[in-house]
Amino acid sequence: MSSRPRRAVHRALTSILPVTALLALAACGTGATPAADSTQAGAPGSPGLAAARAALAKYSERPATISVTEPVGKAIPKGKKIDFILCGVQSCKDLADFFTEAAKELGWQVKQIATQGTPESVQAAYEQAVRDKPDAVVASGFPRAVYAKQLAQLKAAGIPVVQSNADDVTGDGISLLKNGPKDVGIQGEMLASWVVSNSGAKANTVYFDLPAYTILKPVRDSFASKYEEWCTGCALDNVDVPITAVGKDMPDRVVSYLRSHPKVTHVVFSLGLLNVGVPAALKTAGITGKHIVVNVGDAQNYQYIQSGLTDGAMALNSHETAWLQADALARHFTGQSMAVGQKAALPNMLVTKDNLPSADGDFPIVEDYRKQFKALWGLN
Repeated sequence: MSSRPRRAVHRALTSILPVTALLALAACGTGATPAADSTQAGAPGSPGLAAARAALAKYSERPATISVTEPVGKAIPKGKKIDFILCGVQSCKDLADFFTEAAKELGWQVKQIATQGTPESVQAAYEQAVRDKPDAVVASGFPRAVYAKQLAQLKAAGIPVVQSNADDVTGDGISLLKNGPKDVGIQGEMLASWVVSNSGAKANTVYFDLPAYTILKPVRDSFASKYEEWCTGCALDNVDVPITAVGKDMPDRVVSYLRSHPKVTHVVFSLGLLNVGVPAALKTAGITGKHIVVNVGDAQNYQYIQSGLTDGAMALNSHETAWLQADALARHFTGQSMAVGQKAALPNMLVTKDNLPSADGDFPIVEDYRKQFKALWGLN
């Protein structure tokens, strides 16, 4: 992913709402918990702080292995044709490219079908897939309500649909779902572990969220729960941001909020793209001493971390997700269940300047994931 702001888009691709619904969102609503004085909260030897630091130590380690260990065990047929439906943002194109790379190793052909992220364009892409009659369809970010008619047609034709980063469930046409609602809550816990540890359990925090993306609700809920558990009495304010602010006035919103809430010490973004342009805006406004951590890092935020402009990020697992999707389809094409892939836990990692693998662009969490997957496929 390049460092250009237009490509600093979220990796946690989520529910696509009608444009009219997005534009109807409030300009910037807040839902605050009682604003306790964070200087009175916590204690260096508190159980909450110890628990947060233990969690942070675990999440800061770079995983060395993928969680799938069972070989496919059969010859994987070549020549399969896969339609990959894009979501309209660069992050989804990256995911499709990672999948295409894996498919090439297996001798499959991938057709990437572009969309603009609108319901109409998504439906049109699925209609194209129905006409193509591929061996499988892979996509990311769309709830089934957007393409229910086409999903039923694909199911009737016996064509599996593999999804990721969507507010959905498996079954009734969706054969595999990774980074679904039950998977992403850990991201909020990771962010909370960093904030509480960094502040010594004396934080005053604002959490900027995009409620339009419903897949992020478990992240927000998990963050609030662990923050309250580990940082007793610490202030927390939740600020809802409309999708229309992304790439436009988001930095101004953050500056305005921090000017009116000078006691805030920590800023959390539910998606890395919300932080794009914020460090520069804070510098221009003369606002200093604020600690920033983001969910779902990207190239822009990794560069911020390397430069000391942002403190940390939850690194998402797009490389591993794409190859796991290919692994699940390899099992399907050899007459096996995709249950191995559904049960597999994807790697996550909390990165800071001390453990950042690379600031040059997107990076895999498991460094040699390709070699490990290829071994499962009998290709090494």
